[in-house]
Amino acid sequence: MATTAQLFEEPFDADEYIERLAWRTPGGGSKGGAEAFDPKKLLEEFVNHIEELKQLDERIQRKVEKLEQQCHREAKEFAHKVQDLQRSNQVAFQHFQELDEHISYVATKVCHLGDQLEGVNTPRQRAVEAQRLMTYFNEFLDGELRSDVFNNPDKIKEAADIIQKLHLIAQELPFDRFSDVKAKIASKYHDLERQLIQEFTAAQRRGEIGRMRELAAVLLHFKGYAHCVDVYIKQCQEAHVKERLEETRHSDVEQYLKNLYDLYSRTTALAAKLTDFNLGSDKHTFLSKLIKNIFSCYLESYIDMERQYLQNRSGLILQRYYDSKNHQKRPVGTGSMQELKERIRQRTNRPLGSSIDTHGETFLSQEVVVNLLQETRHAFERCNKLSDPADLPKNAFSIFLLLVEYLCVDHIDYALEIGLSAIPSPDAKNANLYFLDVVQQANTIFHLFDKQFNDHLMPLISSSPKLTECLHKKKEVIEQMEVKLDTGIDRTLNCMIGQMKHILVTEQKKTDFKPEDENNVMIQYTTACSKVCAYVSKQVERVRRSMDGKNVDTVLTELGVRFHRLIHEHLQQFSYSSMGGMLAICDVAEYRRSAKDFRVPLVLQLFDTLHALCNLLVVAPDNLKQVCSGEQLTNLDRNLLHAFVQLRVDYRSARLGRHFS
Repeated sequence: MATTAQLFEEPFDADEYIERLAWRTPGGGSKGGAEAFDPKKLLEEFVNHIEELKQLDERIQRKVEKLEQQCHREAKEFAHKVQDLQRSNQVAFQHFQELDEHISYVATKVCHLGDQLEGVNTPRQRAVEAQRLMTYFNEFLDGELRSDVFNNPDKIKEAADIIQKLHLIAQELPFDRFSDVKAKIASKYHDLERQLIQEFTAAQRRGEIGRMRELAAVLLHFKGYAHCVDVYIKQCQEAHVKERLEETRHSDVEQYLKNLYDLYSRTTALAAKLTDFNLGSDKHTFLSKLIKNIFSCYLESYIDMERQYLQNRSGLILQRYYDSKNHQKRPVGTGSMQELKERIRQRTNRPLGSSIDTHGETFLSQEVVVNLLQETRHAFERCNKLSDPADLPKNAFSIFLLLVEYLCVDHIDYALEIGLSAIPSPDAKNANLYFLDVVQQANTIFHLFDKQFNDHLMPLISSSPKLTECLHKKKEVIEQMEVKLDTGIDRTLNCMIGQMKHILVTEQKKTDFKPEDENNVMIQYTTACSKVCAYVSKQVERVRRSMDGKNVDTVLTELGVRFHRLIHEHLQQFSYSSMGGMLAICDVAEYRRSAKDFRVPLVLQLFDTLHALCNLLVVAPDNLKQVCSGEQLTNLDRNLLHAFVQLRVDYRSARLGRHFS
């Protein structure tokens, strides 16, 4: 049966139970095991096992019934015990009620007795207190304070209580008889009040909260209690401000300026909110004075620290940039010698000294510019908040001068100088013209510089005499840079023309316009023309990318005029046969197609006229006068027309000169 009980262990599975029972029976397994399968033995085992299970069930049922009877018996016994406890609890509760009534009776008697004792003791205490105050009053009357309470600093609390009461008594005395003693009491009153406030201040600095609470309770009965509150607020603010600022004042100037700006802004904002409360008629003056007392030592040196930080920070930003380019800044001359060189360069339009190779680097960085402008913007914001209104325009102007120094002079102007030095001479071959990239970036930087000038500087100086100085300085800086930009653009255009001239010289052959076989010319235009037009198209697109606004038309007009002059002079170097003249007309037509890319009417008109001039190279001799009097040529100088006719190979043989005599 023990084995049978083990078969009922959880979790119970009937199928598994039958399978395990069959497996334990000899010859009863599903596969027979060591013995052959015997269904009779298995049946017999099942019948016997069923009987055992019935017997087991009967025993368990009897045990359950026995336990149920025992449970009912114990429940009845427990119920009787609970009833006995409830009866005992009721008796105890009645005893407690009786005891409570007795205690209340005794307490009433004690309170009545206490009232009687107090009625007797209070007049006695008042008499003792009056006698004590009279003793101290006599000391003031005699003019000699002999009591230890007035001479011992450790008893200042007791002395304050006495003098406060004497001060109230003195207010009721007639002035003519007691003026002297009243003055002495008032003097001691104010002296003790001052000592209490000083002790309160010292305790606050030491962080002794308990001592502060004790002194504040004493001062509560004095007239100077409001001053104690003011001292507490001021000390709290000064301790917080000092803690935030002093730790970074010398170690981290940037964080110091940020903390000063943040604390001052929050303090002024709080003061603005406090004005909504009833703080007296001069609340604005009071709050301003309070703020000034807290921040005055920091605001006095603010602009010097701001300028010093801005100088160091701006210099570091620039130095990091040039270090990242592995570039050692070249010294840029100043003074009369530099001005002389600049004038010579402007007049000759040629570089002074050999050009340098910048490998396409403009030495202008928009990231550097944004960082400089951002630092300056923060400086303007701090200047607006932390400067005295009378000093605000002057301080803002000093920050602006630093921006001009580091952004305009040390970065932009330096890049322009390097860019000018990198422009090759007009006769250089395969020159890389990077100055237009400098122009493009300089224009972008100018827009950012101008935006900050208008958005952040103008509001600070718009109503002061410094406005004129700022505008003059800005105009001066921009004009100086525009001179260098104009010089660089002019020399760049010369280089472009030089490149075109080089193409024409190397690619244009004399036989192009005087072919040996007049009847076997298969090209539409010459190779030189094709290469020049391709080069011109690239440069026109480059100019458009580099310039903006009216500057695009101005530069393209100048380039177009020089381009026309080059082609005009170039064509006058050759003699033209009839077929060569036709090819020249085709070349000029292609040049005119390139001129359309300029989108400048003057340039297109020049090439239209040049195209008309080229017709003189192929027109029949008898039609020369008619062509010369045409719409496009009639206003031209006769010598110019004659010069073009002289380029024809048949000029002498056909006696074409007689048409211009």
